[in-house]
Amino acid sequence: MKSLPNHLTISRFWMTAVMMVCMTLDFPYARIAALVIFVVASITDALDGYLARNFFGCTSFGKLMDPLADKVLVCAAFIGFVELDSLRAWMVVLIIAREFMVTGMRLLMIEKGIVMPAGPWGKVKTTVQMLAICLYFFGLIWPMEFLPVPGSTFSWWLGLGTALLTAWSGVVYFWQQRHTIWEKEQGGNG
Repeated sequence: MKSLPNHLTISRFWMTAVMMVCMTLDFPYARIAALVIFVVASITDALDGYLARNFFGCTSFGKLMDPLADKVLVCAAFIGFVELDSLRAWMVVLIIAREFMVTGMRLLMIEKGIVMPAGPWGKVKTTVQMLAICLYFFGLIWPMEFLPVPGSTFSWWLGLGTALLTAWSGVVYFWQQRHTIWEKEQGGNG
């Protein structure tokens, strides 16, 4: 029981794999199953953090793997939408590049004893990404004019907005941490 939050974190990796399979299968309800798996995986993200902070305690494993599991889930969904013609590859590359850069920077800061919590832009970015993914699933499942149906103009604009907001949140993160990063690097070289 003590590692329940870690088990929930690990479950997101498995759910991501099953979600990807369901996204690419062409049988009735496969994409609905993918959407349900994505929503459940997103809930485990909130739940494992809550349980770790309030009941079980945070572990080094959780601090490393929880954000990684989140990134894998989101990036896998966006990559799947490229294959399904809902998103352009360059948009997803921009999203993935930001996620890797910020995660890498966070890991470097943790190594130096500095914990960088998610800022307001990071929270907005996560919310927009989750909503966009759900909307893309809706467009695949129920292809209606007001949803981001694959190949539609709305699908393109939603992808562009999500990619630009994601990139902007990364720029803000690096800008806000520039002094800490520079000071720590200068101190290490002196």
